[in-house]
Amino acid sequence: MARRGGRATSRFSQRTCLGKVAESAVWLSLWLLLAPSAAEAGLYTASDQILLLSPGNVEAALINSTAAMVVEFYASWCGHCIAFSPVYKSLARDIKEWKPAVNLAAIDCAAEDNRKVCTNYRIRGYPTIKFFHAYSKADSAGLAFKDFSRDVRSLRHKIMDKLESHVEAWPPACPPLEPTSQAEIDIFFETNNVQNLALIFEDAKSYIGREVTLDLLQFENVAVRRVLNTEAGLVTKLGVTEFPSCYLYYPGGNFTRLPVNIEARTFYSYALQRLPGVVRSGRPPSFTTFFHINTTEEPWRPFNKSRVYMSDLESTLHYSLRVELAAQPVFKGEALRSLKKYISVLAKYFPGRPVVMNLLKTVNSWLQNETSGQISYEAFKDILENSAQIPNAALPEGVRWVGCQGSQPHFRRYPCGVWMLFHVLTVQANSTGGSDPLEVLSAMRNYVQNFFGCRPCAEHFENMVMESLMEVNSLSSAVLWLWSRHNRVNNRLTGALSEDPKFPKIQWPSPEMCSACHTVKENGEHRWNREQVLPFLLSYFSSSSILTDYLESESQILEKQKKKHVGQQLALLAQKPVERRIREALDSSKPPPSPQPTVQEEEEEEEEEEGPQDEAVADEEEEDGGEAKPEPTPWSKAEVEAGRGRRLVHRKPSIVGMRMREQQEDIVDLDSFVNQHYRAKALRLAASSRVKQRSLQRQQEQEPRSAFELGMELDGGLGMVGLQPLEADPELDVGRQRKRLQKRELSGRFLDRELNHRGRWMSVLSIGFSKLDISLCVILYFLSSMCLLAMYLFFKNRLRLRRAKVALP
Repeated sequence: MARRGGRATSRFSQRTCLGKVAESAVWLSLWLLLAPSAAEAGLYTASDQILLLSPGNVEAALINSTAAMVVEFYASWCGHCIAFSPVYKSLARDIKEWKPAVNLAAIDCAAEDNRKVCTNYRIRGYPTIKFFHAYSKADSAGLAFKDFSRDVRSLRHKIMDKLESHVEAWPPACPPLEPTSQAEIDIFFETNNVQNLALIFEDAKSYIGREVTLDLLQFENVAVRRVLNTEAGLVTKLGVTEFPSCYLYYPGGNFTRLPVNIEARTFYSYALQRLPGVVRSGRPPSFTTFFHINTTEEPWRPFNKSRVYMSDLESTLHYSLRVELAAQPVFKGEALRSLKKYISVLAKYFPGRPVVMNLLKTVNSWLQNETSGQISYEAFKDILENSAQIPNAALPEGVRWVGCQGSQPHFRRYPCGVWMLFHVLTVQANSTGGSDPLEVLSAMRNYVQNFFGCRPCAEHFENMVMESLMEVNSLSSAVLWLWSRHNRVNNRLTGALSEDPKFPKIQWPSPEMCSACHTVKENGEHRWNREQVLPFLLSYFSSSSILTDYLESESQILEKQKKKHVGQQLALLAQKPVERRIREALDSSKPPPSPQPTVQEEEEEEEEEEGPQDEAVADEEEEDGGEAKPEPTPWSKAEVEAGRGRRLVHRKPSIVGMRMREQQEDIVDLDSFVNQHYRAKALRLAASSRVKQRSLQRQQEQEPRSAFELGMELDGGLGMVGLQPLEADPELDVGRQRKRLQKRELSGRFLDRELNHRGRWMSVLSIGFSKLDISLCVILYFLSSMCLLAMYLFFKNRLRLRRAKVALP
């Protein structure tokens, strides 16, 4: 023991061994990830923190390993093995911190692939537990546990006994387990670079000192030594009167007793792991608040660790409903049923603010009324975003983590919020008297299985559900079941890369938060006092205990939602065609009971102001009907000219064989209406200055013309085509065209665009004809041309033959 103790004590100064320890940890992690499907089909899974052996990894795990291995050889059909599996799983959770000194493994000998392995290790019955020392040889068959008890405490003690029986070089991954002496303590800080030394005083039969030593194996800046009650020098120097007890020893000989609620292993380990400067191996020291402010995306929000925040719950709802559910474009089958259950539980038990509850109830009502076999996320999102604008219903957008914020952006947050949300829902179901104990838990199970983004997490949770959900038979047991499984997940994730060093995974609630929740058995083993745990959970997660700090007010949420809806409507309007927006504006601005004045009425008003100044126009009106007509406004002049052109064409068609359209009622262009409503007053003021210009132009238009010119006028909804006489000069006068364009700019009409798109003669050919008519005409013209060509060739050939006959003698 002395030789082994000397080697062990020097471990803290021999850093060269850390490389082997890290290498061993990497290999063990790879084995856990690459475990074969045959092993997964047995009694254990990777979620149980047990290495699953197979022919492919058994030699690497057991031969020349830096860690001691405890292996269970079992048969999956064996009843005793099945009964023992919960104990072995509990043992794995209990000694999780003992890695890399000790690892637990298991192999299913009932699997055909594993039978040869079990035969080689001389397995004759099940279950069989064997211990393999570190650096075991290839011919080693392991040390069997004979007559072992089916409880965690006795198995843990047997493992420590086997560890101390190591006769060769002490493995570097294992800390010293033998008692220390005063001479070693006097020079300890000279040979070891640690800040804290814990001395556990106990009797020779106690295992507490060795257990705590292994529990602190993965932590730096702390060392644990066991001191027997027979070490009179140290006992007297520190004044120890109780066994067991724990003292902190400092350089210079100063010491103080470690304050704990109960002198037991669990309380010692928990207190020592939270000493200042003590961190898990490979992790940086705990961050300060100042460091938080400068390294996270958002400013750090101080919070009370013993309370739940509504901001965390609403942030969880936002991420769940707007981010995770959005990953599925369509919900159908099991996913649709899971979504309905999830929303139903939220609408029933979520203790939210009125605006949030109104929205959840709206979404739930819509979902329950949906009878189709599938629902798209876009349809779900429309209801979630309250597109129907139901009063006082909104879900805040964005996340604002408070109690679930982490020291870095990738720590805690949403996973923490999911746990908080379902803890609150189970407690609310218990408080409101729900009828189904599994209502909330089954909704959580279905949500995690179908929508939770972390798929390995979903598999681990499903394993826990399949193992023990049937134990839940009341609302209170549902609360306790979720709490115990949360602690199991904390145990599995302790020391993982996802663990926040500022908020380490613990068995919750801690002794500081609920001292009555912790107790010990007669043998000193830790035990949860469930009679105290349940009232604590009901109080901690009750709706009256939830804090509303850092929340936006309901009026701010509704205002943001209103602005969002307005922005969406404007974006939709921006995508509509211009004509459609004009029609909608006209329809909304024109009340049905009171008819708007027509264009003719406006023209009559303008004519009365202008008087008989345009005599040429008056003469033309008398010729047409002997009835004076009002002067058209500038923005409706084009329509009047188009109508006049159509009348002339109907009286005297200019194209033989072309049947023109029957005269139809003129339809006023929408552009004229727009300009009429918004520019009438301005144009009336400028009417007097434009009278002479209109008179001159009409005089020019009444001059005789030698041909017809086509003018394409866009009519309000029908796009009617008019024909007007051509100018005498086929080339349009540049000055007149410029004046016309200026007038069309006033009325919003750009006729030159039509002239550019379609030539005059193509416009003439298209009058009164459809595309089919034009196609038939082209075909007929082509056939006629071919017939003429054939006739020409026929007569030409005939004439040549006739000449040849005349030339013969």
